[in-house]
Amino acid sequence: MKLVFKTGSIDTAPKGYTRIRLVEEARGTKRIVRENGTEWLEIGTGKASDMSRRKFVLLSRAIIKTAKENKCKKIALQFDATPKLFKALQKEVTPEEVSRIAAENFEMANFEFTTYKAKPKEGWMSVEEILLYGESSPAIQKSTKEGQIVGQHVNMCRDLANTPSSDMPPQQLGKTAKKLVTGLPVTVTTLTKTQMQKLGMGGVLGVGKGSSQDPAFIVMEYKGGTGAPVVLVGKGVTFDSGGINLKTDGGHEMHMDMSGGAAVISTVALAAKLKLKKNVIGLIPAVENMPGPGAYRIHDVLKTLSGKTIEVMHTDAEGRVILADALTYAKRYKPSVVIDVATLTGACHVALGDFASGLFTRDDALARTLEETGEQSGDYVWRLPLWDEYEPAVRGTIGDVVNSVAGSSSRYGGATNAAMFLWQFAKELNCPWAHLDIAPRMTAASSEELSKGAAGAPVRLLISFIQSWK
Repeated sequence: MKLVFKTGSIDTAPKGYTRIRLVEEARGTKRIVRENGTEWLEIGTGKASDMSRRKFVLLSRAIIKTAKENKCKKIALQFDATPKLFKALQKEVTPEEVSRIAAENFEMANFEFTTYKAKPKEGWMSVEEILLYGESSPAIQKSTKEGQIVGQHVNMCRDLANTPSSDMPPQQLGKTAKKLVTGLPVTVTTLTKTQMQKLGMGGVLGVGKGSSQDPAFIVMEYKGGTGAPVVLVGKGVTFDSGGINLKTDGGHEMHMDMSGGAAVISTVALAAKLKLKKNVIGLIPAVENMPGPGAYRIHDVLKTLSGKTIEVMHTDAEGRVILADALTYAKRYKPSVVIDVATLTGACHVALGDFASGLFTRDDALARTLEETGEQSGDYVWRLPLWDEYEPAVRGTIGDVVNSVAGSSSRYGGATNAAMFLWQFAKELNCPWAHLDIAPRMTAASSEELSKGAAGAPVRLLISFIQSWK
């Protein structure tokens, strides 16, 4: 999508461009109006005085979605032509932020996953160019460009997550990660099965045993500054059948169980693209969880890279098992902070619904930073408990820890139990750590003004966090 800044008023927009007019009417209002031979597309903003950062995100997406629905490939737009809306918005958002948020969400709303579809004769219905009228400055133009790049990398994450598992097994995920950073100062190394065996990554290897596809451990390194790195860990289960504990729904959407890994890959690439003066490491343990003849079983005991053993109580609690090895591997970088990202539990989705990822950490300052960054970025999070009271439940009988809490309490606190399992490995990091359970945000909600499929969370949160982390 091409964004062009124009001086003057939107009234001077050339022929061939549909002019967008924001009207103080109910959200969802959409109509074409023709005045003196000029076509206007009117879109309702709701009450202008109620405009907020969150509502502006949805409005920006609605502009693009409505333009696409009306087959408008070229549009003209001027936010400050609606003074009451613009004034209300600037109570909490600077002009630079307005431009960044708009550009970011224009890109996200313009995205469609069409890789496996036949191209229509009239082409894909997307917005090709936007003329932006109104206030402009070097700072606003810079913010707009950055927002557009962020939006494009959110879409990179969505592309990865939407890709069927038949075309994105673990080793291919590593090759794709390397391809996506071509030309950027990012080093990508994929550890083979043999290398993982030598290291003692029993968690990754144990989960991957049931598949004909070898597991992979993807390491991405961007060295843009000095000091201890930010380490991001992303769950990369390229397909999750549940293993021997086969999923009752047949694994619907489980090709997206590598969404955490996709987010980490896209964020490391984005940090390099933005030339951040930070060091960022991405670690993605990648496996298929399948019920093959060699699959790991109930009450198997897996020895992890840390030396701790995991007693397997449920083979569909595999994500935390592979993350255990990755958290231990992160120690070698002497990180300043570690954040892991995973579509880890359906329990988190039950608890929070469709609009926020679960946040777990023992560090209150880190929690506040992530909560504030989530609000500003649009990747919202909600903190859930990780108290000492939950720790006894993950202690094993024949192994050090259990990967799933069994017995009469197994229905309750599933997201916290999974996070507490991870804490048994993260507590050895000697730095702040947070776990983001993005299961609620794996796919876009119907009210988000986005195409169906992967949502691309939490790329915006992660890049904003890296930019602000000291």
